[in-house]
Amino acid sequence: MVVGGGNAAAPPIQPNFAEIPRWLFLGPQPGVEDANGGSKCAACTIIVALVEQYAEIKNATASKALSQICDILPDKLQEGCKALVDLYGPYIIEYIDNHETPDVICHSIEMCTGTCQLFPPPKEGLDAAVKRVQTHLDKRGLLSSTEKLSDLPEICKIPGIKYICEIINNFGNNHEPLDDIDTDGYSPIHTLRGADWRGKDCNDLSARVHPGTKPIDNDRDSDSNCNGIFGVEPNSGKTYEELLCAGTDQSGFIALGDSATAHFHIPYQYLSTVSWEKGTFKNLIPTLENEFDWPMLSSGSGFMNTSSWNPDVTGLDNSTYMVMRSRNLCSHRDFQNIGVNGARASSMNDSIQASMARNQETDFPALVMYALIGNDVCNGHPDTLSHMTTPQEMHDSALGTLQFLDTRLPKGSSVFMMGLADGRILYDTMANRIHPIGSLHHDVTTADVYNFLNCLQISPCRGWMNSNETLRNLTTDHANLLSDVLRNLTLSYKPINYELHFFDNPIQQAVEEWVANGGQAWQLIEPVDGFHPSQNAQPLITEFFWRYLEKNYPHLMPPVNPNNAEIFRIFGNQGGY
Repeated sequence: MVVGGGNAAAPPIQPNFAEIPRWLFLGPQPGVEDANGGSKCAACTIIVALVEQYAEIKNATASKALSQICDILPDKLQEGCKALVDLYGPYIIEYIDNHETPDVICHSIEMCTGTCQLFPPPKEGLDAAVKRVQTHLDKRGLLSSTEKLSDLPEICKIPGIKYICEIINNFGNNHEPLDDIDTDGYSPIHTLRGADWRGKDCNDLSARVHPGTKPIDNDRDSDSNCNGIFGVEPNSGKTYEELLCAGTDQSGFIALGDSATAHFHIPYQYLSTVSWEKGTFKNLIPTLENEFDWPMLSSGSGFMNTSSWNPDVTGLDNSTYMVMRSRNLCSHRDFQNIGVNGARASSMNDSIQASMARNQETDFPALVMYALIGNDVCNGHPDTLSHMTTPQEMHDSALGTLQFLDTRLPKGSSVFMMGLADGRILYDTMANRIHPIGSLHHDVTTADVYNFLNCLQISPCRGWMNSNETLRNLTTDHANLLSDVLRNLTLSYKPINYELHFFDNPIQQAVEEWVANGGQAWQLIEPVDGFHPSQNAQPLITEFFWRYLEKNYPHLMPPVNPNNAEIFRIFGNQGGY
């Protein structure tokens, strides 16, 4: 529940442990059926590959390597890791030591089926190698019991693994903070849709106290809007809110979007064993709890710098929220990132938007960025074109969101609808690059990963992450068509409480400028998933938006508060984040 009411949220979707690859890449997409082992096959192949590579680097047996891997994981995950080793070890350890490929091992224990493979096949061929290993498994009396390895509900009951499953289960819980006692949509806890996603709640026992709200009694005695400014100036007897913030036209920032909005990112070193050491996975728990999203470093709502997360995240940083805050420190903590992995226009309108916390009467206006830049043309279906959002569906869903915003946003707000990206840059830029999972032997390219995910039908975007140039072009054509729908909506819909405009997706321009300044295009794309804008792309997206705003709608740029220096002098970092 959030301030201001809203549509009833859809029931939470409960993924299980081995659904991590599908859930992270695709999000909840009803009707997408995987194939050839799907998510189970992907998880098995990646895990076996990492164990094999780590054993090789350490010149250790598979058993010893597995033990060492469990030891470098965070304490909370070590018990679950060792339980998985006990369960799967008898089926894979001997074959890792025998240097069977990950594809052969995972096909042999029936986690993978069909012909999908990620690594170069053995000389005898995949089928012959699988038959040989299965014959050996049968002699050991293990072949008949491989089916239990895919009994995923039972795996989630294992101590240690249960904890991970519970984290994943929270991914679908209405996209609201899990720890929110007063149910105002804000939390004092950073992860699990808390303060990494929305400004930190400074009093979780009062729903009237949260970022972005108009101050109660001008915050004479306490900080009701969590911006760190409260109390009375002793000489004048006036409150600091009156003196420093009143009349400065402060406003907040809200992002409604997908995994690009949430800034999806899997750290490179997680899949590159050459860099594994004791501290490699120190941030894995909060990373899981944040759904592998990094909203606190995103182009919209970022408030941290990358040095806080090195080496998990490296690169440049800036955000729309930070630009707004720099212009008016009274807007401190007034941000929300409602970005959801896999979100498309229909799911935004059906349920996601209801998690936005804004009250028309008691909160300040907000600048809202509607940025669903790919999932309406992206899916894992073999017949991907027929499963794309139609123009009429896009119109109806986006219109529903605009109408919803008219019931929630205070007067004086503004909404920008960002166009869809041209994802052809993905294959053109990334296909021939060595993927992190192949970094040890340089034997897996990003194109190999694209093909593997397509074969398993768990690709986040079959239309663009595909060697078929015609299909890539058709996907872009449809994306342009949907962007035109959004553009036309900004012209035809007449909102009551906010100003509405269209913003062309800046990714292509950002890449061109980055390259012109001496960079490489691949540096702006996530190397692990080969799909999302990287950390280096985040401040570029911010920069292009503010250039656009300044050129076309300067009246919507938040005024600079002349009292900023005084606010900093008195209140310092305003309580931080």
